[in-house]
Amino acid sequence: MTVNGVTIARADIAREVQHHPASKPVKAWFAAAQALVVRELLLQEARRLEIAVEPLVDDDGRRETDDESLVRQVVEQQVVCPEPDEATCRRYFHQNRQRFRSPDLFGVRHILLAAPPRDVAARAEARRHAEALITQLEANPSLFSALAEAHSACPSRTIGGSLGQISKGQTVPEFEAALANLPVGQPPTAPIETRYGFHVVMVDARSDGEPLPFELVRDRIAEWLRERAHHTAIHQYIAMLASRASISGIAFEGANSPTAT
Repeated sequence: MTVNGVTIARADIAREVQHHPASKPVKAWFAAAQALVVRELLLQEARRLEIAVEPLVDDDGRRETDDESLVRQVVEQQVVCPEPDEATCRRYFHQNRQRFRSPDLFGVRHILLAAPPRDVAARAEARRHAEALITQLEANPSLFSALAEAHSACPSRTIGGSLGQISKGQTVPEFEAALANLPVGQPPTAPIETRYGFHVVMVDARSDGEPLPFELVRDRIAEWLRERAHHTAIHQYIAMLASRASISGIAFEGANSPTAT
């Protein structure tokens, strides 16, 4: 594989693969090759522009390599993006109001029947056990605390299974996703399955999130728009470099991260 006559060796691609996890080895290899093409394009452009090597050093004393310095500097100098103005931020806010809400809050109790993710027999038994507990709770919901103390593998068993008030990001995603569909103040009809096992869950209270004012999220919106514009500009810049280059040995499809190592 070559970029303007400069060879990128298969050994270099093999070393780069570790930075590009993928579902199939061939996809990881292609992503690594693309990243090295991008890197070579940027290095060649930095040298053409006669950019001086000025490595950064972090607080721990780690120093950029000369190539890392050139890649960073050519992007900083050549890729310029306008700052998102107030009107742009407000327009994005009004078009995406559902994204800007305080999180829903749930008052939750649970009983964890633990089982390793790959232990099929243990997970089947945990499910059966959880369903049996749900049957008892359907007949008498007041048993929840006692059942949690007797059966739960979670430390919360000592306080009746209570997790207190939780919101998004405080538990695993599969647990959070199921909470929104559970009735409030009633025993569940089925257990929740997570990587930890099966949970018998009671939602004692739910408080829906409220819309956030623009002033509170303006900086977050501006940062997101700034990052999106920068990503687009980098992609366009690398596409321009590629269009002027002679690249052989790969069907180059565009801009991977210019900071790939």
